[in-house]
Amino acid sequence: MTTTKMTTTSSRGLPALLPAVLLLVGCGGDDPVSTGPDAAPGTTSVVVALPARFAEVPVPADNPLTVEGVALGKRLFFNPLLSVDSTVACASCHRLEFAFSDPERFSQGVAGRTSRQSMSLANLAWAPSLFWDGRAESLEAQVLQPVANPVEMGETWDHVEHKLSRHAEYPDLFEAAFPGEPITRTRVAQAIAQYERTLISGESRFDLFLRGDVQFTDQELLGWTVYGTERGDCFHCHGTILLTDNRFHNNGLDALPQDPGRGDITDIDGEAGHFRTPTLRNIELTAPYMHDGRFSTLEEVLAHYNNGFHRNDRLDPLLLAVPVKRNLSVDEQAAVIAFLRALTDPGFIEEHAQ
Repeated sequence: MTTTKMTTTSSRGLPALLPAVLLLVGCGGDDPVSTGPDAAPGTTSVVVALPARFAEVPVPADNPLTVEGVALGKRLFFNPLLSVDSTVACASCHRLEFAFSDPERFSQGVAGRTSRQSMSLANLAWAPSLFWDGRAESLEAQVLQPVANPVEMGETWDHVEHKLSRHAEYPDLFEAAFPGEPITRTRVAQAIAQYERTLISGESRFDLFLRGDVQFTDQELLGWTVYGTERGDCFHCHGTILLTDNRFHNNGLDALPQDPGRGDITDIDGEAGHFRTPTLRNIELTAPYMHDGRFSTLEEVLAHYNNGFHRNDRLDPLLLAVPVKRNLSVDEQAAVIAFLRALTDPGFIEEHAQ
């Protein structure tokens, strides 16, 4: 059983300017970090070298990362064979060039448009729950749902298993990834989940700045200061090195929620209109914004928080404690957006295009 290095990283001293809120995730080092249990005999174990300050990738005991599994998962992710008419793949709604998100407000499925915007898949390895409403508690569980969704891919898992078993190439690929195991929906989900755990983004201009490799402009420094203090108040939900708390919030989009969000899963009225916080990494690439894609630009998003959100009975306590209007100056708003653009990781796109 051999070992493969999947990503590269370095780790250096932290600038004194680093806000404490961005130190909440454990540190990676110069050496690769082994992620998860040993691979099965006959497969090749993966070792992931993490970006600095990233915690070890959580990997379930029954689905270790393997070279064969990741390769199979990538192929399945980009193959429309999983849909009923072979027109929609996972990659149709999570497009590589947009950091695995969709530039459309609602994605096109086999039977119409989805009801929510397709968020980026970057760094989902650390998300304790998936989808905007958190209804899936693992990547493996998440993968199962779009295939059987009548709007998205419209297929049955029985038929998917049948198609893959009779395919000219997939039986050998599954045998390489899961020796001696039949082709099942569980193995499909495990393979795609393995691939998704390798979608790690942590080499933006911001990360280079934290390592001391580049200097921020005065405007970017101002934006970071506004972002990371009570002045902008962004850090409460978009703190940690992941730039998301992976929790659920009602951020005052509507006086009365049009979409129940998390409340539909928990059946708790106070959680109506609560949605999972998306990462701000690569946010420049992932428009439109919010669960329903209502904002087309970063300027519109900032205007929502700056000019007045809707107070409602289910509003997140973090927003209840602040003025409805932030009243940021024009220069402060431009600075925050400059900082947000510094979160783009072009290498993330280039690496996974290979």
